[in-house]
Amino acid sequence: MMFKPATKKQSKLRLALTGPSGSGKTYSALAIAAGLGERIAVIDTEHGSASLYADAFRFDTCNLESFSPEAYIEAIKGAEEAGYDVLIIDSLSHAWIGKDGALEQVDTASRKSGNKNSYFAWRDVTPRHNALVEAILQSKSHVIATMRAKTEYALDKDDKGKVTPRKIGMAPVQRDGMEYEFSIAGELDLEHNFNVTKTRCSALAGQLIHKPGVPLAQTLKAWLDSGAPAEVKAESGAIESPVPRERVRGTIRAAKSTEELEALVPEIQRLSEIDREAVRPEYGKRKLELARPAAS
Repeated sequence: MMFKPATKKQSKLRLALTGPSGSGKTYSALAIAAGLGERIAVIDTEHGSASLYADAFRFDTCNLESFSPEAYIEAIKGAEEAGYDVLIIDSLSHAWIGKDGALEQVDTASRKSGNKNSYFAWRDVTPRHNALVEAILQSKSHVIATMRAKTEYALDKDDKGKVTPRKIGMAPVQRDGMEYEFSIAGELDLEHNFNVTKTRCSALAGQLIHKPGVPLAQTLKAWLDSGAPAEVKAESGAIESPVPRERVRGTIRAAKSTEELEALVPEIQRLSEIDREAVRPEYGKRKLELARPAAS
């Protein structure tokens, strides 16, 4: 294990918007996304509610019928493979409380086992939920996730032993601590104010932003694009290269000998798994062409 100087690298946005009904979570997510990229995808778990804003924003939707981790993961990877700039998950709360969500999975597993202790059910459900979180964090798109809010209370006991509930704020309807998985998180209120509660972007520390949209996106984009080009580990453990897929294809086509072609293998291995699969046919075709004897 070796240490090296830390370097800020370019990155993709991971933003969580939490708020009660009517706070403008979906609209705010779309407004911010419009300032981050041209191609926007929405995973809609709210019965098509995002499409109500189709007259104000251009985006594609995928309506989920099951809110299992696997359904979310499939949609996230589908958006990635389609090359969307921004992915909005509206809402991530259904992965917790919705049909086939984590809580329902635990209840079902507990009933099937006949064991009232849900500990063993969580042992199976937690890794699946963790896989969803990992899919969000590893996505090549900017990701904005909305979450419903619940009021969070603490129980205070006075000197006479009387216990009274005290409101301490809002918490997302999701697994405890989910907001910490995001680089930026905050709460929207009914006046559409976005209170930044967690940020790795110093320009947003302590900010209260009214009707977040393109100006916020511009601040985020400047922060995300600053630094050295990122090297991201692909699912296979390889390093994703910043070299575009089409450039590698062109290099394959230009190879003049089998040796020159085989020398490209390390560069191909540095591509993401998706891009490697995309260039594989081109590599095989060129290898066959180079193996044929030259016509006399």
